[in-house]
Amino acid sequence: MFEQVKALICQYVDIDPATITEDTNIRSDLGLNSLELINIAVAIEDEFDLEIPDREVANIETLGDAVKIIEKYMED
Repeated sequence: MFEQVKALICQYVDIDPATITEDTNIRSDLGLNSLELINIAVAIEDEFDLEIPDREVANIETLGDAVKIIEKYMED
């Protein structure tokens, strides 16, 4: 799942995928703003066929956080 999320992120950020880890901070390390984060969240929802509430998207700090939220909403 992490690799899928990383691939989605790399569509929005010009960065070497090898440098991205679960601890990579979406805002400070990748420089994503709120609008870009929302676009990525929509792409994640489409990729995994789920819906993530906006309040959860706002709490995503790292790629690991994103994976945990995806896992949480896949169980529902």
